[in-house]
Amino acid sequence: MTRIATRSYSFRTAEMLRQQGVHPVLARLYAARGLADVRELSSDLTSLINPSGLLHVDAAASYLADAIADGKKLVIVADYDCDGATACAVGLRGLRSLGAQVDFIVPNRFEYGYGLTPEIVELTVREKAPDIIVTVDNGIASIDGVAEAKRRGIDVVVTDHHLPGDTLPDARVIVNPNQPACGFPSKNLAGVGVMFYVLLALRAEMRKRGRFDAQNQPKLDALLDLVALGTVADVVKLDGNNRILVAQGLKRMRSGRMQAGVAALFRAAGREARSATPFDLGFALGPRLNAAGRLADMSLGIECLTTDDEGRAWAIAQQLDAINRERREIESDMQDTALTLLDSFEPRTRTTISVFDDSWHQGVIGIVASRLKDKFYRPTITFAPGGEGLIKGSGRSIAGFHLRDALDLVSKHAPSVIQKFGGHAMAAGLTIRAEAFDAFADAFEAVGREWLTDSQLERIVETDGPLEEAYFTPNFIELLAGQVWGQGFAPPVFCDEFRVLNQRVLKEKHLKLSLEKSGRRYDAIWFGHIEELPERAVVAYRLDANEFNGAVRVQLLVEHAQPA
Repeated sequence: MTRIATRSYSFRTAEMLRQQGVHPVLARLYAARGLADVRELSSDLTSLINPSGLLHVDAAASYLADAIADGKKLVIVADYDCDGATACAVGLRGLRSLGAQVDFIVPNRFEYGYGLTPEIVELTVREKAPDIIVTVDNGIASIDGVAEAKRRGIDVVVTDHHLPGDTLPDARVIVNPNQPACGFPSKNLAGVGVMFYVLLALRAEMRKRGRFDAQNQPKLDALLDLVALGTVADVVKLDGNNRILVAQGLKRMRSGRMQAGVAALFRAAGREARSATPFDLGFALGPRLNAAGRLADMSLGIECLTTDDEGRAWAIAQQLDAINRERREIESDMQDTALTLLDSFEPRTRTTISVFDDSWHQGVIGIVASRLKDKFYRPTITFAPGGEGLIKGSGRSIAGFHLRDALDLVSKHAPSVIQKFGGHAMAAGLTIRAEAFDAFADAFEAVGREWLTDSQLERIVETDGPLEEAYFTPNFIELLAGQVWGQGFAPPVFCDEFRVLNQRVLKEKHLKLSLEKSGRRYDAIWFGHIEELPERAVVAYRLDANEFNGAVRVQLLVEHAQPA
């Protein structure tokens, strides 16, 4: 069941923002998203929260400065998603610019799993001979891996943003805004954001030691295109601090000042960097990088982001694009299978979905979980074969259901079912024995029944209410596109009642509409939907500028529609 709701906002706050020079519609949108002061809209780097508030960041800076001075070899152990790849690229580029001898390794997810395991430590020692291991976007749960590194005389610096378990690894230093006792005001940094902050602190430490001054220090803002890409692609909450990082990265992209690999990914995706938006990063560039980690080897993605050779970057971007096309085909087949398996699924009687097929690809189950969660609006975990009698699951959740905590509860209620698990509120991964699938599904459903109410299982399309006719213009769409919207700072969705003048199905899966309101006609499209609408409908929509033959027309992208 789906319901349209209108976001509430303080008229007084909106009016104050408007008086401070904010566009009247933007003032209303910002007030509805909790902003109360125009200063919170600043995207200047000077408005970033100071690194010193991040627990142990100064200790990490001091330790790394010593390591660089002593000529120690650092090896970054990266994660295999877009956040991990960008964090690794930021670490490599930033540390090298500060004089470090640094290499990287990114484990094959199918062979070694997630995080700094003892096996990955052994692989790193064998292939890279590090003096120091630096983790990016992982490590906070790597108790055994850090212990193994220590046993071999290797220090580990953990940089991560995931939620810690009850015990922290015995690392040399841990920098993670979500570790206990860290008072950093933004808990929402992505892994790439944490690594960027470590570099800022390290550069400050090296200035203090006289290695650089303000004039000749490396320009770390040159890395902000990578920071923006990883932050958006990891779907972390775009709080004020993250919005600054993303806005600065987008600014660089739009002005053509980006890494060769980022420019190549725009080109491969058929997008224009000069008008880059968070949507491009999350839905065009991010998936192409992620595809490497899902189906092949993320070192390809990392090379794309670290090469300065434009020809090489373009060659890799084309490879990543081809891998992403293959991923889409696999995903489509898996989704068809999933829908067949769920043919008798009745959302009214279930609070969760667990589904497994022995033909599925481990690297794509997370996307399929996301699609099923969107379709049925239930916390969903999809499983694929993991070898040696194990199956690996990837889950996606809905608002109000903390997935990692739910898995923790399952492991307490049924201690023998889950072999290992990790993640955060909206996404998590786990490994179970194949024969334990039914027991897991039952235990997961029991947690769903305990935690979720009927109202939480109702999908709510939040809108910003009606939009005045004067703003159905390309100029206003451009104004909206120039802002940083994303997770936790939702892009505007408006809602109005329209007369449906015309409707037809395109390519057997999309509804093309002609709508009318107050004598004005609007083109609209509802992707992935073919059911006919009545003559009058309440429509929740986003504004889109549709360019055809050099002319720009306003088009409505329908999010949801229901009879008026």
